[in-house]
Amino acid sequence: MTVTSATENYRAARDHLIALRTDHEVAVREFSFPDVGERFNWAIDWFDAIARGNDAKALVIVEEDGSSRELTFDAIAARSDRVAAWLATQGVRKGDPVILMLGNQVELWDLMLAVMKLGAVIMPTTTAAGTSDLEDRIARGHARFVVTTPSETWKFDGIQGDFGRISVGETSDPGDGWANLFTAYEINVPPTPHPGTAPNDPVLLYFTSGTTSRPKLVEHTQVSYPVGHLSTMYWLGLRPGDVHLNISSPGWAKHAWSCFFAPWIAEATIFLYNYKRFDAEALLQQLREKHVTSFCAPPTVWRMLINADLSGGPGDLREVIGAGEPLNPEVIAQVEKAWGLTLRDGYGQTEMTAAIGNTPGSVVKPGSMGRPLPGMPVALVDPSTGGLVEGEGEGELCLDLSAHPLSLMTGYQGDEKRNAEAMDGGFYHTGDVATRDAEGYITYVGRTDDVFKASDYKISPFELESVLIEHPAVAEAAVVFIWTAVLERSRWKYGDRSLRYVLLDAGHIAENVALAATALGLGSCQIAAFFDEEAADLLGVDPDEEPVVYMSAVGRPRP
Repeated sequence: MTVTSATENYRAARDHLIALRTDHEVAVREFSFPDVGERFNWAIDWFDAIARGNDAKALVIVEEDGSSRELTFDAIAARSDRVAAWLATQGVRKGDPVILMLGNQVELWDLMLAVMKLGAVIMPTTTAAGTSDLEDRIARGHARFVVTTPSETWKFDGIQGDFGRISVGETSDPGDGWANLFTAYEINVPPTPHPGTAPNDPVLLYFTSGTTSRPKLVEHTQVSYPVGHLSTMYWLGLRPGDVHLNISSPGWAKHAWSCFFAPWIAEATIFLYNYKRFDAEALLQQLREKHVTSFCAPPTVWRMLINADLSGGPGDLREVIGAGEPLNPEVIAQVEKAWGLTLRDGYGQTEMTAAIGNTPGSVVKPGSMGRPLPGMPVALVDPSTGGLVEGEGEGELCLDLSAHPLSLMTGYQGDEKRNAEAMDGGFYHTGDVATRDAEGYITYVGRTDDVFKASDYKISPFELESVLIEHPAVAEAAVVFIWTAVLERSRWKYGDRSLRYVLLDAGHIAENVALAATALGLGSCQIAAFFDEEAADLLGVDPDEEPVVYMSAVGRPRP
């Protein structure tokens, strides 16, 4: 298959989804991921194909001080060619893993495309990573190069290894071994030639968050994310010419989902607003002034927005989406009341693209993530038997491997034990529990390891969080379960304990939350501390500035 054929097939699949953007049932029935042949490189076969000579805005980044940078598709294609040619002179070769540890700056997009154009492998890394994290990533990911800003180079001091060091800007000591990326923009080069990458060649290595264990190393191919994110584009409801804003930090998979692949698949503009501390009013002003048409943010951001003044309206917004965790029905209701727009939910993992979603034009059921997206073979599996759950019921969310899900990762690099567990029984196991109703709508319940029992009722953290934030005194809530030992009749039993962290809305005091907890039937809750540092860290706030209340309730031991 020629490059032209790969591009044409890709475009035809994209256009088919856009044409069916409000007809979920037909899209699911008719869509299949495109055949891109035996050679494919998204940066050349798709991005360059749509970008050459295209003067539409591809990327707009606005800073907190009001300064901004705007680049067209054609400009980014040329910039990434220069960066690719320069990287090659530094020794970057096909298959080389390259750590990119940058914030939302234009060079990040140049580098992602450039690394792809060389057939090398992108290792996105959050700027929050410390030296020990980086040492682990370099070792396990076999990184051949690292790219960061001058202010972050110190984190690599003392890390042993044979890897090249590239700084986006000149460091304080020109002789410290860090090459300056900015010299790449001084050269003139022809378009980057095709590296001959095959569909199954690696293109991305993602480290998961690793909240309870060592981060897993997820490998994606030249098609699993680059082609698979057609499903994400469909869920977001993007169209050519849109202006899309996604709140996400570089280094995590959602950033690649909605700040790279999905918008540029749709030929939309990626819009970013950089800030040091979240300011709802400032963000709303940017949405309106920059004519943003689609906005995706985590529920934490949406909960902050509904506590702000939404009376100025949604501007040009057409699509509003929540991602990263389940959306509380209260948040959906408040957004619809203020703006007349339906806030839509969805589901996916680092290991795959968007798999389930409430799509444009579909009926949204409060609390539900929606229905399986086109091309995604979603199944519910009974954890006790390993068998399929047919029709209505509850089970673990899985992907059916017999359908060869294109957007699924290759596996966890260097971890055969986890691969065997994840792919057991002919299914990819997400570790998430959900229910399905008679119309195929799927509702998140919780992780397979965090649903607990209280008075013989199964409860998930999300259910408790949803009840807590309905009270006007509560601006944000987070629930975490831990195991506790209970002495009963001289015998130790193990039970569940839910730790409930609450961020108070302005003007309310701790006693309000204690009363609210009792009134809402949350059981015996007590105020343990008015300023709780652990809770503040979990909610991302400063305990010296905002009151955080810590409450706990002990449930019955598991049988």
